[in-house]
Amino acid sequence: MKEFRADLHIHTVLSPCGSLEMSPRNIVREALKKKIDIIGITDHNSTRQCRMVALEADKAGLTVYTGVEITTREEVHCLAFFETFDILEQFQEYLDEHLPEIKNDPDRFGYQVVVDENENIVYEEPKLLISGLSNGIDQIGEKVRSLNGLFIPAHVNRPKFSLISQLGFIPPDLKADALELSRHTSKEEFVEQFPYLVRRTFVRGSDAHCPEDIGTAFTRIKMENVSFEEFRLALSGSGGREARL
Repeated sequence: MKEFRADLHIHTVLSPCGSLEMSPRNIVREALKKKIDIIGITDHNSTRQCRMVALEADKAGLTVYTGVEITTREEVHCLAFFETFDILEQFQEYLDEHLPEIKNDPDRFGYQVVVDENENIVYEEPKLLISGLSNGIDQIGEKVRSLNGLFIPAHVNRPKFSLISQLGFIPPDLKADALELSRHTSKEEFVEQFPYLVRRTFVRGSDAHCPEDIGTAFTRIKMENVSFEEFRLALSGSGGREARL
């Protein structure tokens, strides 16, 4: 078994209110500088920048888990990760179908762009990506599982856009591969408040919108290698694998 440092919650230039410095090249450079082994690319309600970050990271020997940060109908943020680009594109079709037709205001929310390896803009998303999808958390989780993805409610302890803030609690029967905690609490403190979650797997990511935030929070993952299947097994605690804060 090996231990890997994973920052599983990183945004790119595509995310609203993000920094235009969050290009694939800069993300990879900063992650390597911070000695991160694995990054998760999770833009708001879009997967369109994932492929270019993954290709750029591959050149540098950095592993990328490609995904998205979804806003549910309840305005709960959830992370989802998928193994292949083909599956990622299938989920993008689902996002396009369920994201409301609300136009982005660049003066208020920033430009939502996709860039290539040379930081040239190749696409601009017209819809406002911070909107909530028309489906609820249970429906979205079911869709992620149908594509063999991993489903992780994000920063569940935060006072905004979390299960706690929107629902007031975390449903005991919630089907999730892990729960993400922000850097502002420990697992011990959180479980003391919600003891029924003691057997849940917890992860942590930086939720970076600017380069300097990458690696400020991360998860230590013990597994055989960095494959997506090993990541899945680590979240389930199988065979001595584990994810810990």
